[in-house]
Amino acid sequence: MIRTLCSLSIALVLTIVVSFAGCSRDPNVRKQKYLDSAQQYFEKAKLDESIVEYRNALSVDPNYAEAHYGLALVYLRKQDWPRAAQELTRTADLQPGNFGARLELARLLIAGRNFDPAKEQVDWIIQARPNDGKSHRVAADLLAAQANFPAALREAEKGVSLSPNESDSYLELALMQLRNSQADAAEANFKRAVDLDPKAIASRLMLANYYQVRSRLADAEQQLHEAIQANSQDPEPVAALARIYLAQGRKNDAETLLIQKKSNFGDNSVAYRMLGDFYIGTGELEKATSEYRTLYQDHPKDLQVKKNFTDLLIHTGRLDEAEKVNKEILKADPNDSDGLIYLGQLQLRNSDANAAISTLQTVIKNDPNNGMAHYYLGVAFQKSGNLESAERELRDSVRVRPDLFDAQRELGILAMRRGDMTTLSQTSSQMIALRPTSGDGYALRAVSEINRKEFRAAENDVHHAIEVAPGSAAGYVQLGNLNFAQQLFKEAESAYRSALERDPKSSDALRGLMSIYLALKQPDAAIAAAKIQISRVPDNSAFYDLLGTVLFQQEKDLVAARAALSTSVQLDKNNTDASMKLGQVETAAGQTEEAIATYRAAANDNPHDAGFHVLLGQIFQSRQDWANADEEYQKALALRHDDPIASCNLAYVIVQKGGDLDVALSLAETARRRMPTSADAADTLGWIYYQKRAYPSAVESLKAAIVLTQDSKVPDNPRYHYHLGMAYAKNGETRMAREQLKRVLIMSPGASDAADARNELARLKS
Repeated sequence: MIRTLCSLSIALVLTIVVSFAGCSRDPNVRKQKYLDSAQQYFEKAKLDESIVEYRNALSVDPNYAEAHYGLALVYLRKQDWPRAAQELTRTADLQPGNFGARLELARLLIAGRNFDPAKEQVDWIIQARPNDGKSHRVAADLLAAQANFPAALREAEKGVSLSPNESDSYLELALMQLRNSQADAAEANFKRAVDLDPKAIASRLMLANYYQVRSRLADAEQQLHEAIQANSQDPEPVAALARIYLAQGRKNDAETLLIQKKSNFGDNSVAYRMLGDFYIGTGELEKATSEYRTLYQDHPKDLQVKKNFTDLLIHTGRLDEAEKVNKEILKADPNDSDGLIYLGQLQLRNSDANAAISTLQTVIKNDPNNGMAHYYLGVAFQKSGNLESAERELRDSVRVRPDLFDAQRELGILAMRRGDMTTLSQTSSQMIALRPTSGDGYALRAVSEINRKEFRAAENDVHHAIEVAPGSAAGYVQLGNLNFAQQLFKEAESAYRSALERDPKSSDALRGLMSIYLALKQPDAAIAAAKIQISRVPDNSAFYDLLGTVLFQQEKDLVAARAALSTSVQLDKNNTDASMKLGQVETAAGQTEEAIATYRAAANDNPHDAGFHVLLGQIFQSRQDWANADEEYQKALALRHDDPIASCNLAYVIVQKGGDLDVALSLAETARRRMPTSADAADTLGWIYYQKRAYPSAVESLKAAIVLTQDSKVPDNPRYHYHLGMAYAKNGETRMAREQLKRVLIMSPGASDAADARNELARLKS
């Protein structure tokens, strides 16, 4: 009997185990478990953890409508509108009758001003629930967005008549009354909404906002205090009250409030992050970093804390610590977009633009509408010298995120570098509209005005830049540039020094200061200024670049220039300007093998930059090493297909190699079209015409080369005269041919073309 009981018990246990195992493998059980976990995280405002669980549910069943809808609600809370819209659309496809999804999707479409698809959703909503106040409230939103305020008011009134006991009905009516200039009626309905649901936070927040807009700050404060008392667990009234304190200049009161209330919210991530986010918003990054370090220790599983902490560590230059925390983010999810963007930033900070490009391209492949990824990819392309791709990515970033101030600024800087003052003016004006309290927009617009000699407008913008951001170097740099442009050197010097006091790393300020001394023919003072700034900021690549440039161009001190430029490249291998100048110094010193090594290393570190291949091609061309020159120019054109210098030089190399003249002609025509003022381009095109026996065309182009030389006041080139002389001879213009060939012998009797010129002169005499 005992044996039987034992056998039965074992059998029962095995049955239970098998039953549980079967449940764990049941996809419906698994996805429901993930859904429940996601919803619990959502209720605790742990949004990133909630996203992970919703995605786990969708990995079990990609068509799980409830998970798509839940994920949409998380993205709505995170204000990630594109992803929210995507998930709501998917929910509506899977569950066409999901009224909540349709309602939220309509609101998003209205906010994005996508009125036609929004109307489709609103029409469905009205038809599905014509007697639901929510249906008419969203219809009111659509009409108001289309500026049809009277019709919007009528829909809001219908909402109230259908749902007279819903607080939201009166909120909607109050908002529509404001749009119809009925402020008193709106206030009454805001109050009615509060009376209907005294614990509802939204009603009191809107009423407080109504009072704040009308400068009734005491009334606004009272509503927020009552909201806090009504629901001490909701952080939003606390945040709103802190904002009111800030608007009144009561920063200390706002900080004290957030410190006092921090412990009230338990595990609510949004709430316990408020103090750190407050410090970020007020620009107190050290306090913010300290606060987030504490949060990171107290809430080690909070993904958003890790992300914000990583971002702060990067911006405060604590890269090793940032890398450590970011590894935790990517360990949890190797495809986490934010984690990969932080990794890209760290790679950029470590001067590894190529790795950053690869990392950020992965983000965009997974998430094509990630504006931040496009922005940092644009920055990475800039670092690598690929300005065309940089501009494309930056434009994509502002297309996705028109509010992305940093991307607008980088677009402005690109326009400034290529001398496009019209685009610079437009972009900087957009920056000012986005962030009128930042000096950067005013400073960049001043650049366009200085270049156009609109000094009065520039002065106005410069003073605005300094007024709104007195601690920033940007306004003082442009004040220096404005004074420099008007040759007010003493005032310019003072402005540049003020800029360096505010930002000792400002290469623009140091460049301006050195330019003053060079304009006054004081290169020693320029060199001294660079050395002083290097002593203050010894790891600044741009400063060594500026020092090396003056030592090379002004002092002809090749040894010292090479040392400075080598240090610049060591500090930042993506400083292409320093690498190019280092090679030029080595070439000038007769160290061409070293120059070749420098350019090859730079080309490897900056694989999207065609310039180093052009420079290598020129060295090989000067040695008459046509094969290697051909190879380098081909590499340059593979990166930048219509590069005019590479096109011109490769055309010449093809002629020298006895290659395909039709290919050479096409390249030369490209160069001539892209560089209409280049004597080299005109000479190369003319010499190819000569080789193709098109002598009249050859004469015309070669004459243009000599005229361009005279117009640009560059040294005359005997080769141009030799080519023109030979073309005249073949065209039957003997007297003109002799004149040009004799000029070759006078200019450069020992030149390689001189012997050929003598032979041709002898032939012309016979």
